[in-house]
Amino acid sequence: MNEFHFDVAVIGGGPAGMGAALKAQQNGASVALIERNPRLGGILLQCIHSGFGLKFFKEELTGPEYAQRFANRMEKTDVKVFLSTMVLQITPDKKVICMNENGITVIHAKAVVLAMGCRERTRGEIKIPGDRCAGVLTAGQAQHYINIDNFCPGHRFVILGSGDIGLIMARRLSLEGMKVQGVYELMPYPNGLVRNLKNCLDDFKIPLHLSTTVTRVIGKNGRVCAVEVTKVDDHLQPVKGTSEIVPCDTLLLSVGLVPENELSLGAGVQLNPKTNGAVVDDRLQTNVPGIFSCGNVLHVHDLADNVTMEAEHAGESAAAYAKGIQSEKAAAVSVRSEEPIGYTVPSQIHSLQNTAVKFRVRRPCEHASLTVVSEGKVLMRGKPRKYIPSVMEQMILPSAVLQKAEGEIVLKIESE
Repeated sequence: MNEFHFDVAVIGGGPAGMGAALKAQQNGASVALIERNPRLGGILLQCIHSGFGLKFFKEELTGPEYAQRFANRMEKTDVKVFLSTMVLQITPDKKVICMNENGITVIHAKAVVLAMGCRERTRGEIKIPGDRCAGVLTAGQAQHYINIDNFCPGHRFVILGSGDIGLIMARRLSLEGMKVQGVYELMPYPNGLVRNLKNCLDDFKIPLHLSTTVTRVIGKNGRVCAVEVTKVDDHLQPVKGTSEIVPCDTLLLSVGLVPENELSLGAGVQLNPKTNGAVVDDRLQTNVPGIFSCGNVLHVHDLADNVTMEAEHAGESAAAYAKGIQSEKAAAVSVRSEEPIGYTVPSQIHSLQNTAVKFRVRRPCEHASLTVVSEGKVLMRGKPRKYIPSVMEQMILPSAVLQKAEGEIVLKIESE
């Protein structure tokens, strides 16, 4: 058994993990970065489309290019990178137990950053009835087959869900000469970024069917041959008499992402049932002292640039914890939201400095104002504008507002 000691251990080598590791190292910590794959980059390696780096680098990059920028930076540091290494367990006392070709490795850390990313929901999780046959894939699976393995997963596709991966794959499949019959979305509004709706569907004349879902998979000779799609009502229930059969040989699912928090639970980290990510404070520290969380394992982001910037905050906080640097703490103020806001990150604020709070709405809100309330008093109100579920929002709570808060801050969206 191999044993190592580091100030900070970062779990995951995607944009969140690399961002956190680099920032922790810059802040004087000895850092270990643990990645289960043989290369750094995570999911970015199969995202060959452009649109990355606009915020962080002020230029447009593909996913592999964005990842390589950080991999190059990693090579110039003393960060110890463990590739092809699977983390088996993280203990509450921040002992990271891993396995690789050299056997069991134990990393003793003073602080741990969780940056494991997320996974796609599968057919089983959303319970689509019908035949059990080949040809039902997640959109990310198909993306890997085409972009990494150079393998054609089908010829005629139906895509369920208008998340960004599904929209991007609709364009990718079209560019490769495959037929996309349509994108079907359960909700009455699309869930992808506006730019992807325009560039991936409109530009390729791919139809988007809202308030419609797949209600049955139909197979023949062990392969998908068609799907049944049905309109849904305001309660998202299928409407009788609205079903139709759409011929296809492949069904792609783009129906949401789930943070990979099995390791977090084993370490005693409390999860937020609304995000399936950790409950964190303004330093991105979980309920377990010295364990921090960032990126898509904390909450699903819209842009990789936002993941990196959040990860840098986690890396800085982890380095400070490992070095015993304690920032001045005010009385804790809890942060919660009311519908239609789905969640807030963080859930608790200790600082009296300007603090960023991230959130998403559950449904589109036209001409609405964000209001910050504490003990019935309105502390802050934004200008009326549009909010949509596909965009992760961020607001800055000024120091003056935090000083006026009494125990709890509530974020509300009020329509004009």
